[in-house]
Amino acid sequence: MQNASELGMAVATLNDVSVAYNGRQALGPIRFQVNSGETTALVGPSGCGKSTALRLLAGLESPSKGQVIRNVAKGETAVVFQAPTLAPWETVLNNVALPLRLAGVAQDVAWERAHAALSRVGLKDAAGLKPAQLSGGMAMRVSIARALSMSPKLVLLDEPFAALDEITRRKLADDVTSLWSGARPAVAFVTHSVDEAVFMADRILVMSPAPGQVVYEASVLAGFPRPPHFRTTEIFRRTVEQVSDALARSMGAP
Repeated sequence: MQNASELGMAVATLNDVSVAYNGRQALGPIRFQVNSGETTALVGPSGCGKSTALRLLAGLESPSKGQVIRNVAKGETAVVFQAPTLAPWETVLNNVALPLRLAGVAQDVAWERAHAALSRVGLKDAAGLKPAQLSGGMAMRVSIARALSMSPKLVLLDEPFAALDEITRRKLADDVTSLWSGARPAVAFVTHSVDEAVFMADRILVMSPAPGQVVYEASVLAGFPRPPHFRTTEIFRRTVEQVSDALARSMGAP
């Protein structure tokens, strides 16, 4: 748990960053930071560089220009991809414990922390299953448990619910916001769903078509976990409309 002085501190920053591939600029220049205790959503048209921005924040890619500042130590960043990326030959427990073991944590301690993380996502009875025995929603919960097991300071999610049905997607969004409300790590996630962005984020950044730049920023003035029936409230509907309008303008809609 972070103390009050740590909340709001920049955990990762993109400082006038640009990325080019084979001489073609794909992202930027772009500038924003992800703060401790804050969840930031990136929305924008396909191909605008949202996932590239996430990889920069994760330290998985280097910018062509500008500076990426990461105020996190080794092992303090967790990335959850759209595909669960679970080892099919390992049990659920071993999949969750894997990053801990790679970090040098003793096996019994790693298993204890993995069991605790699975309990937090409601999968304590699935520890002995293999990935092939899981539904899509369960597999994504395992990926989230694996991220939680590391007690990260920075959590990055790249469209983690995109392949799920709407009911499962909403349930996971509810659960994830409840989980983050405890430790409150810095969270950044990519989504094509404006509703999902408004439900899950404190702050929403709208990006322009490639090379993506931040063209609009919205704040969601509601606490975590979200209050019951938050999706029916005026603040939710108003923010969804504002972000949707900004997204349409960024794509050149009248």
